Amino acid sequence: MARESAARSGAARETPSGVARAPSTAFGGGPPTPPRSGIASTRIAIVMLLGAETMFFTGLIGAYVVLRGASTVWPPLGLPRLPIAVTWANTLVLVTSCVTMAMSLAALKQKSPWRLERYLTLTTLLGMFFLAVQGSEWIRLVRHGLTVSTGVYGATFYTLIGVHGVHVLGAVIWLIWVQQRARRTRYSAANAGAIDMVSIYWFYVGGLWLILFPLVYLY
Repeated sequence: MARESAARSGAARETPSGVARAPSTAFGGGPPTPPRSGIASTRIAIVMLLGAETMFFTGLIGAYVVLRGASTVWPPLGLPRLPIAVTWANTLVLVTSCVTMAMSLAALKQKSPWRLERYLTLTTLLGMFFLAVQGSEWIRLVRHGLTVSTGVYGATFYTLIGVHGVHVLGAVIWLIWVQQRARRTRYSAANAGAIDMVSIYWFYVGGLWLILFPLVYLY
């Protein structure tokens, strides 16, 4: 009888349906997530999204290179030059935001909610600052005569850089949503997946800018 009671106490406790209960976890609460084989569906979704985005930007960049190569003078005479110095500094801002995003992922792995929230907030603010500086420079260029209707130079600039700006804006909005959701639910395992996806997209728009900046502003 003693051996039987010890064996019963060491075994997993069963519910009336015969399913064993699993112990709860400390980070996020609830039973532990069973290990899954293969690639998560969220990773597949973000890879498909980035694949479509890459093809889209490849087409835009290809069109820009062709139009640029067909022009004898670039930029055309009488049009303002692009703000190189300010855009260099703004590029550093976007690169720094990628660093803070990497720090937020490290804080997530270390299960440090306050560090995660701090670095996500810094990343969001840096992204907003990047957009604000870029928008102010566009306003200045428009006042000096560079608009979409001024020819191929203006049309290609605002199309290529503007589309990237829209993607950064979308990434900022996505990041704000993930941050607020994580704050309400105390950074559970589901939030880890959401933060992982938005970080991949953030690194993508940051890396894309490192291609667009020298191509449009420096070349």
